[in-house]
Amino acid sequence: MKATLALLATVALAAGCASFKGIEPRGSLADPADLKAGASLAGTPVSAAWPELDWWKRFGDSQLDRLVEEALAGSPGMRLARARADQALAAAQIARAPLGPQVGAGVDVTRQRFSGNYIFPPPIGGSSFTTTQLALSFGYELDFWGKNRAAYDAALGRARAADAEGFAARLVLSSAVAGVYVQLARSHDQLDLARRELADREAVQRLTSERVRAGLDSKLELKQVETSIPAARVRIAQAEEQIALARNQLAALLGKGPDRGLAIERPSLRVARVDLPSRVPADLLGRRPDVVASRWRAEAAARDIASAKAQFYPDVNLSALIGAQSVTLSKLLEPGSAIPSFGAAIRLPIMDGGRLRGTLAARDADYDLAVEQYNQTLSDALREVLDQLTSLRSVEVQRGEVDSALAAAEEAYSLAVARYQAGIGSLLQVLAAEMQVLEQRTLRAELQARELAVSINLIRALGGGFDLQVALQ
Repeated sequence: MKATLALLATVALAAGCASFKGIEPRGSLADPADLKAGASLAGTPVSAAWPELDWWKRFGDSQLDRLVEEALAGSPGMRLARARADQALAAAQIARAPLGPQVGAGVDVTRQRFSGNYIFPPPIGGSSFTTTQLALSFGYELDFWGKNRAAYDAALGRARAADAEGFAARLVLSSAVAGVYVQLARSHDQLDLARRELADREAVQRLTSERVRAGLDSKLELKQVETSIPAARVRIAQAEEQIALARNQLAALLGKGPDRGLAIERPSLRVARVDLPSRVPADLLGRRPDVVASRWRAEAAARDIASAKAQFYPDVNLSALIGAQSVTLSKLLEPGSAIPSFGAAIRLPIMDGGRLRGTLAARDADYDLAVEQYNQTLSDALREVLDQLTSLRSVEVQRGEVDSALAAAEEAYSLAVARYQAGIGSLLQVLAAEMQVLEQRTLRAELQARELAVSINLIRALGGGFDLQVALQ
């Protein structure tokens, strides 16, 4: 018996080792250290800290805090992400089952009458008997080649990836809420500017009317002012429209109806500086949930390859049964009723029409795909960080220029109004100066909203507080 098993194992090893030659994956995981960014990041202020999990609180708006928390608790997208994570975890639990022994128990009770005209003569023939059987079964697959362990590792990797993807969904949702909230703040600022513009135009209209009555201006100047007033009212209507649309969008992100948006008040955001952590890009691998998820899926695909290769080797199974069987219940537990059994089985695929090689080739292709998806995700992650840093630098430069231009425009407007009131300036000069002030104020409001939006995007690009070490605990 031992010699037979040894021979079968030797033949199996020889056949198995030879059968998958020439089938290997081609993908190679990128190393973050190879993504050079030192020159691009030179001169950027750095900090040892990464964004915190509740990063939105740094903007100092309690209403935003409540909106984000409400979205995370009630969004269908978050429930979907949790369901996917639960599904992947259940699959891992199923994959773990073959690693341990399978033990079962059973009781069979059968009432049977034997024919009086068959092979059993009386008194058995023509009589009825109750057959009772008790059995405790045991089965165990000896995972010599690591097939089941690799399959479990792959399933566990996919479960971890689903968890990371759940956090990525959380980050996408929270940053979306914050981003729309910034748009709402921007629309309120635009409404203020439009109302101020209307008030200025109406004041100029009143002044011009007085000058017309005094004979200092003609009706032409008055009509020019009156023509500009409807345009200001149009901008008010446009800003009010954008406010309503932003509220509707926020309500949808919260998983609520449009009426929820009506209760959202004007934002009171403050600009919060976001510094670059000192270990970028080295630590970005463990801080971006999408990068972590892609890495785990690539590693899971590698374990799928190991499991597929193990399919070429023989399966070795042990089985045992301890039980008792009797046609009379009173004798069921007597020694003579025992029916013990023990066995071992070795099964080796010899001809399968190329199924195993095809399966392995498919697992290799899955791995190559997962690797390139990871490489692309890692590259995109670093690019997103650099993009937002570039935008922040640009916003800072533009803000200084706009502040200077606004101060000059406001001074020019005051002078133009004073000259017009004194009768030594024209209405066109006043209107032109007013347009310059409006333009610079609009640019300043746009830049403030832009700075907030870019800060949110940078926090998202840095992972939004995700930490691989914490996730593994």
